[in-house]
Amino acid sequence: MILRALTLAGGLAGGAVTSQFPEYSQQYLQRLGGAVDALEQVTVDFDASAQSVGLTRGDALAQMTGSPFMERRRVDMTATFRRYDALSDALSQLEGQGPFMRAYHLPKMRDAKIAKAAWDVYQPAMPLNFAGLIFAGVGFVLGALGISLMLRLLAFPFRRRKAAAN
Repeated sequence: MILRALTLAGGLAGGAVTSQFPEYSQQYLQRLGGAVDALEQVTVDFDASAQSVGLTRGDALAQMTGSPFMERRRVDMTATFRRYDALSDALSQLEGQGPFMRAYHLPKMRDAKIAKAAWDVYQPAMPLNFAGLIFAGVGFVLGALGISLMLRLLAFPFRRRKAAAN
């Protein structure tokens, strides 16, 4: 009876956690769009400055040498361009997608800064739509199976001794 209660608790916990994914992923997507917009402005400004003196982005970055500050700035700008490209790619994959496709593209939702910002303002809610119910159901099954498996693994050595004693 206790094992069933623990399994039910695991299922309920799993369901409660996974039911939050649709809303959290929407919050993440909104933050991602804002980050891409901000990085796009930096990228456009840099490219415009480079173009105004007849340079490509790569040529302008290559000229950023000669002092520790310029070297550091070149490294920072290179990282900014890489992040912009990665986040733009993620946004293009996630934008317009529903919660099930966002779950499919979960590896695209890996930017730690955006995830933290979304989590910091996230407010859990009771999802009363189809997607929330499906995610809750999947989480319930996974949670119940996970707890059941863990309890069976913990009980395994004791069952073996009991069978050997008989």
